[in-house]
Amino acid sequence: MRARLADKVAKSREQNFPSPETILAFIRAQPGKVGTREIAREFGLKNADRVELKRILRTFKDEGVIAARGKALHETLALPPTVMADITGRDTDGELIATPTEWDEEQSGPPPKIRIHVPRRPQPGTAAGVGDRALLRVEKPDSEGGAYSGRVIKIIDHAKTRVLGIFRSLPGGGGRLVPVDKKQAGRELTIAKADAGGAEDGDLVSVDLVRSRGFGLASGKVKERLGSLKSEKAVSLIAIHAHEIPQVFSPSALREAEDAKPATLQGREDWRDVPLITIDPPDAKDHDDAVHAEPDADPANKGGYILNVAIADVAFYVRPGSALDRDALTRGNSVYFPDRVVPMLPERISNNLCSLVPGQPRGALAVRMIVDAGGRKRSHSFHRILMRSAAKLSYAQAQAAIDGRPDDTTGPLLSPVLKPLYDAYAVIKRARNARDPLDLDLPERKILLKPDGTVDRVIVPERLDAHKLIEEFMILANVAAAETLEKKALPLIYRVHDEPTLEKVHNLQEFLKTLDVPFAKSGALRPALFNRVLAQVKGHDSEPLVNEVVLRSQAQAEYSAENYGHFGLNLRRYAHFTSPIRRYADLVVHRALIRALGLGDGALPPTETPESLSEVAAQISVTERRAMKAERETADRLIAHFLADRIGATFQGRISGVTRAGLFVKLTDTGADGLIPIRTLGTEYFNYDEARHALVGSRSGAMHRLGDVVDVRLVEAAPVAGALRFELLSDGRVIQRGRRRETGRNDAAPPRQAEARAHPGRSPRKKNRKSGQNRDRNKTGKSKRGKSW
Repeated sequence: MRARLADKVAKSREQNFPSPETILAFIRAQPGKVGTREIAREFGLKNADRVELKRILRTFKDEGVIAARGKALHETLALPPTVMADITGRDTDGELIATPTEWDEEQSGPPPKIRIHVPRRPQPGTAAGVGDRALLRVEKPDSEGGAYSGRVIKIIDHAKTRVLGIFRSLPGGGGRLVPVDKKQAGRELTIAKADAGGAEDGDLVSVDLVRSRGFGLASGKVKERLGSLKSEKAVSLIAIHAHEIPQVFSPSALREAEDAKPATLQGREDWRDVPLITIDPPDAKDHDDAVHAEPDADPANKGGYILNVAIADVAFYVRPGSALDRDALTRGNSVYFPDRVVPMLPERISNNLCSLVPGQPRGALAVRMIVDAGGRKRSHSFHRILMRSAAKLSYAQAQAAIDGRPDDTTGPLLSPVLKPLYDAYAVIKRARNARDPLDLDLPERKILLKPDGTVDRVIVPERLDAHKLIEEFMILANVAAAETLEKKALPLIYRVHDEPTLEKVHNLQEFLKTLDVPFAKSGALRPALFNRVLAQVKGHDSEPLVNEVVLRSQAQAEYSAENYGHFGLNLRRYAHFTSPIRRYADLVVHRALIRALGLGDGALPPTETPESLSEVAAQISVTERRAMKAERETADRLIAHFLADRIGATFQGRISGVTRAGLFVKLTDTGADGLIPIRTLGTEYFNYDEARHALVGSRSGAMHRLGDVVDVRLVEAAPVAGALRFELLSDGRVIQRGRRRETGRNDAAPPRQAEARAHPGRSPRKKNRKSGQNRDRNKTGKSKRGKSW
């Protein structure tokens, strides 16, 4: 659709006519309520303009973007071929009915229904029931308004009949269960002595609900003891079991890992003399990427460089259909907690045979890339190699050497290895700057633990050039992998990130108006448009707020067998290739490259099709989000434990979320999130202002907005659930009635507003609003968990 409408976009701009995207956004905002007449009235279109309007609407209809019911128009929303869905009930024929798990009713209306065909003899793992969550293959309805048809690919989660929690013993036997779910915080269960199942105080247990009483606590029966938080000091154990993250490998997978033999030179190029080095966090155990760079001696490429990126050859050990492969797919990815790692592969593979440790021969899949003086990639080639890492460095260690503080390890590497790497980075950074990817400034916190597993402190690690160097090398390698497989016409799993929806862009535009920050949207969306907004607020009080709101306007990155580009990185094609030890998507890409280039054993089987990889992509997208949620919840629990003995203490923080239920505040020192219930804000009624991301007092006009710096008092901490409750101590800013601007101590001074204050007698300069334009810091997939690009 976008390609066909490109000429109409240009024509619309020339005629001061609303763009097709703007028209579609207006239809979407009022589904079934507007027709041609209402659109013309909204945009002030005269008779001559209506011909162009009807032409655009006809194109929309031909492309299936909109449909008409009488004279009213509405957008047609289609589900992807593979979708995660919740089974909600049965129809009158007894067929199961499901709805998409991720569906925004506010933006898209009621979710479409999917009628699930249940075969008489379902395949193992596909027997579904009401309350289950399943991965479905869906087909479009035969008629408008009809239900989608679907079949179950895999059951992801069965209906919940159990509660997970911490057992607290009571005198005389029996005890109570403290649920680990935040939504169930405060709703304890009573457990009789006969139903305790031998559980001891502090045990993490799974409990079957026995009955729910009209009065008093509901009761339950211990079904399984999962571990003891007292003995293991492992808060991460809660998230592992709550999200059903597999942590024990099958016996057959462990057997395969033990029987695996180190890679040899057979069928490989010998790169053992190339001084490749690994640069990772200081506590990393699995080293899956190594880098090297040197100036290109070709006179035709003056100022250019040759970059080598070598990635652990996991496909050599984990063959398609093996027990190791099945376990890896079930896990999807490694999960990183402050106190432990739940790996995708057994340690003999991940930390030993595949890890690119110094001085040891290791199999790898390498890409050699030639870039010109402007940092643009001229060519690339893939090689299956045997390498020997020259050194294992931390980010800080590599950076210190470049900054003039080498140590015994980095000193000998400085001139021959490190300086060429940094010189090559300076070159490829030019191309990165020209590409202008989305550049959000969102500091990432790291929790440091004491030996007993409790929180020592929370830090914000410094962002070094060493981090950026590795990221840019990995991005180039990932692009090279995607380009090679597309050229060979092989199926692959892309890492995709869609552009923001028109509604989110419109909401962002309305929000920025409240800050007097211009946001001129016309033509195709590009990351540069958002970067210009971020540049305008750089150094102002509103900078954290705008960064947060811009982030929330973005789509979520995911895996897909269909390519629709990576908006955040501003790349047409992108795949994850650089971390096969900890991500299944990368392993699939390695196998596809081996098959495409005839590099030997471990290739992608011919039976893998875009359809089968679409199912894999949907599954590992779910496991990725599961891991992110588990990691976040574990951090919340650790911080809640850390703050539990500081009830009544005051903290400074920033409002990180605004809902009809109240305000969420993120503390400055620890990054802990807690809720201020709306009922505790004051004696007046507070209205939720979605455009401003704020709660506004109905009488006083006092406003509490996303991003405001506030002082709070800790009122309650629930360590098991990871929940905190605060009391607000700061006054809200006050809106001046009838005016757009607000006053108060949190008032930001964006560029145009600041100019007006500096020159009271002069109006701010007006800009032409008709001009202008989904961690991976896990953009690259390099960091263990960063922005989820």
